[in-house]
Amino acid sequence: MVFNEFMERFATEIKGHFSAYDKNKSVIFVPITEGRFQTVLGLQRQHTGNARKEIEFSSKVCGFNNNINTEALLRANATFCHARFSVSDNIVKVEASAFFDTITEALLKEIILEVATVADEWEMKLSRQHVV
Repeated sequence: MVFNEFMERFATEIKGHFSAYDKNKSVIFVPITEGRFQTVLGLQRQHTGNARKEIEFSSKVCGFNNNINTEALLRANATFCHARFSVSDNIVKVEASAFFDTITEALLKEIILEVATVADEWEMKLSRQHVV
């Protein structure tokens, strides 16, 4: 599988948009509901700690601040299949990853859609000033 070719095909399939940065990094703008889109960044790289190639997907939720109930985020993590919350550079993100040598296109699609859906849901919750 060629990563960016897959990403472009999937974007077309879901009536989203695709943009490549280079052969290892691209973005899909995933249509959600009510005319909303969620940006999902895909990155193909070597896994830190071993020599296996991995694919990581991430989507920004919001800036991290002290009003965010981190316990609620951790509890929500347990309800997702692939996605998980992370905080990086003071940004709350939803991420998921898989090893390239064991992934299928069907599973990649499932992961991308879960990352987009979870990020959009929590962006809406947190941007409406709901303290979760």
